[in-house]
Amino acid sequence: MARLRTPEDGCPWDIEQTFTTIAPHTIEETYELVEAIENDDPKAIKEELGDVLFQVVFHAQMGREAGLFDFESVAGYVADKMVERHPHVFGDRDAKTAHDVLVNWEKDKAEKRSAGASKDGYAPSALDGVSLALPASTRAIKLQKRAARVGFDWDKAEDVLAKIREEINELEAERTQKKPKAFLEDELGDVFFAVTNLARKLDIDPETALRRTNKKFERRFRAIEKALAARGKTPADATLDEMEALWNAAKAEEKKS
Repeated sequence: MARLRTPEDGCPWDIEQTFTTIAPHTIEETYELVEAIENDDPKAIKEELGDVLFQVVFHAQMGREAGLFDFESVAGYVADKMVERHPHVFGDRDAKTAHDVLVNWEKDKAEKRSAGASKDGYAPSALDGVSLALPASTRAIKLQKRAARVGFDWDKAEDVLAKIREEINELEAERTQKKPKAFLEDELGDVFFAVTNLARKLDIDPETALRRTNKKFERRFRAIEKALAARGKTPADATLDEMEALWNAAKAEEKKS
């Protein structure tokens, strides 16, 4: 990486990059790794892990050039953090189950947030430290979990289902009244937030669930295109009823297998 970034005879593209310009590539490579894991493809997992590692190396090299940090200090930091977060392994704290580990972990993080808040002179919140850079659904889950730990939570999934129905009704009311887009956006956001809450209650990752549905949609729509092509047609030539029938046929075929 240092060779690629050498001003005299390195790669012009690599030399021009900054933390900001590389960040989107880092995110993309991480998602490609997740896809390889979901596809249970060991070869692809290995390759994508290499791509993610390359991103770490790239950022570390830029940090070294700026005199901020280097790869060794990054690796050292995470090693120290793992020791700190596993006192039941490297220290004398007791943790017999995975649940015990999580309880201890959250307790320690809450204490650190509280200490940091006191030092900076503001009142600590249970929601402190939830990154704004997270995907919206992931951040929603984290916010909901934080609130749940201090008792602000529904008792069961059925309560959340009722809340989803309530939010959908409110969205429909806003739509019927022809409210401006901002009002609809706000109500639709409430629906998404409630659905995400249901995912949390069911112990389902909403990002994973939606990715699965995206794949399912793509698979079935391609089946529609294939069936229409066999008839000498394209989706643009077909009626919605015709495509709906082919969708249901593809759905039925999937259930058989």
